[in-house]
Amino acid sequence: MKRVSFVTLFVVALTVTMLLGETRTTETVTCDPTQLAPCMPALLSLDPSIECCRKLREQQPCLCGYMKDPAFSQFVTNPASKTIASICNVPWPKC
Repeated sequence: MKRVSFVTLFVVALTVTMLLGETRTTETVTCDPTQLAPCMPALLSLDPSIECCRKLREQQPCLCGYMKDPAFSQFVTNPASKTIASICNVPWPKC
């Protein structure tokens, strides 16, 4: 049940950010945490889809910003997120 609550909170946080129009540009990437939505199922299964890995690679320059954002830090800093990044061969940032 705890995992379902985690996913629910993640969906709510993504929705709020999308409604507020929170975007930041880092290098040529538009930082938009809603782009990581394809990775939500992987938080439970640790089996990221090709789309999840692609989006994670695109958003990789933004991960430090997400870690500092109270709305998203709990999702980005959890062990499952690091495992997903590892499976996708996305370097984990040292912020």
